Amino acid sequence: MAVAEKIKRKLKLRPLPRPVYIAICTFPAVLTILFYVLRTNTRVMDWASLRVAAPIRGFLGLITSIFPFSVMEILIAAAVIGGIWFIVRTIKLTIRKHGARLKTLSRRVLHLAVVVLYIWGLFCWLWNTGYFAQGFAERNGIISREAAVEELIAVTEMFVARANELSQEVDRNEDGRLYANRREVFAQSLDVFHGISNEFPELGGRIFRPKPMIFSWLMSRTGYAGIYFALTGEANVNTQLPMSTMPATIAHEHAHQLGVFSEDEANFVAIMASAQSGILIYEYSGYFFGLIHLMRALNNIHSELWVEMWDTFSPELQRDWRDNREFWQLQRTVDTGIGLVDTVLTAVTETLRDAVDTTYDRFLRANDQELGLQSYGAVVDLLIAYFLPV
Repeated sequence: MAVAEKIKRKLKLRPLPRPVYIAICTFPAVLTILFYVLRTNTRVMDWASLRVAAPIRGFLGLITSIFPFSVMEILIAAAVIGGIWFIVRTIKLTIRKHGARLKTLSRRVLHLAVVVLYIWGLFCWLWNTGYFAQGFAERNGIISREAAVEELIAVTEMFVARANELSQEVDRNEDGRLYANRREVFAQSLDVFHGISNEFPELGGRIFRPKPMIFSWLMSRTGYAGIYFALTGEANVNTQLPMSTMPATIAHEHAHQLGVFSEDEANFVAIMASAQSGILIYEYSGYFFGLIHLMRALNNIHSELWVEMWDTFSPELQRDWRDNREFWQLQRTVDTGIGLVDTVLTAVTETLRDAVDTTYDRFLRANDQELGLQSYGAVVDLLIAYFLPV
C-alpha cells in the first residue's frame, strides 16, 4: 500500500504556472474568434484552405489510413462516453466540495468549454475555411445558371440513355438485383479520379481508402449516406447503401477529401468522376446518382415530365430505382410486429432524422451555404452548365 502511495505521489502532476494555464485556456477562443473575423476575406480563406488546412488534412488522412476501421467513429464514441463520465464526475465533485461547490463547478465547466473550443477552432480552420474560399466550380469556370426546361430534359435524356446501357452490363444476381463485392468497390475507389483528373488536375491529389462505418444503421436511420471528417481526414461510408448509389457516394466523400467543399460541387465531381472512371459499377452508379437529382428536378416542375422520362427507363434501371427508393422508405419506419412499439419507435426515428437535418442545415447556412440541405440538389444546375454551356 505504501509503495502504491509513493508511486501515486511521484506521478502526480504539478500545477501549471498561471500564465501557461491562462494561455492554454484562451488560445482556442482566440483561434475561433480569428476565424470568424477573417472568414469574409476570400484571399485569407483561400490561403488557409489550400496552404494550411489541405496539407494537415492529408497528413491526418495518411495516419488514419493505417487503421481499417473509422477512427472518427471511435473518437465520437469515446467523446460520448467521456462526456457522460465527465458530467457524472462533475456532479460528484460538486456535491463533495461543501465549501467550494461553485468554484469546483466553474473550473470543471471551464475545462469542458476549453476542450470544446479546441475542437471547434481546429474544425473551423481545417474545414470551414473551404466554405468561404473560392469554390471548385468557380475555379474551373463552371458557372451554374437558370436553365430552361428543355435543357433539363435534354441532359436527363443523356443520363437515361447511358444508364440504360450500363444497367444491362453490370453484374446481377439470380433475382436480377444489382450485385458487386463491397470490398472490391471500396478498393476500386482509389482509381476513380484518374479519368477526371485529366480535365481537372486539382482532383489528381492523393486519396485514401474509404472507411466502412460501424454505425451504418444509425446513418441509414438519419437518412445519410456518408461523411467526411476533417479532423481525421477520413471518407466514411454507410455500408448499408444499395449498390446503385454506394460507389457514387464513395466518390462524393473522396471529393471532399480532395478539397471540394460544397455539397452541390461534391455531387457534381462524384457524378463526373464515376462516369469517367472506366470502372463499370462506378460508371453506372455515377449516372444513376445523377438521374436521382435530375428526375427530382423534373418532378418539381411537373410530375408528368417525371412519368414520361420514367417510361424510357430500361427494366433493369427501373428495378434498381425501386430498390433504392424502398431502402430509404424502410429507414423511416420500424416494424417489430408490435403496433404500439412500432408507432413509438417510428416517431422517434422521424424526430431524430428531423433533428439531424435541422442541425446540419443550420451548420451549412451558417457557413455561407445559402441553400442549406437543398445544396445537395443544386448539382442539377452544374450538370446543365457543364453539358450545355452557353
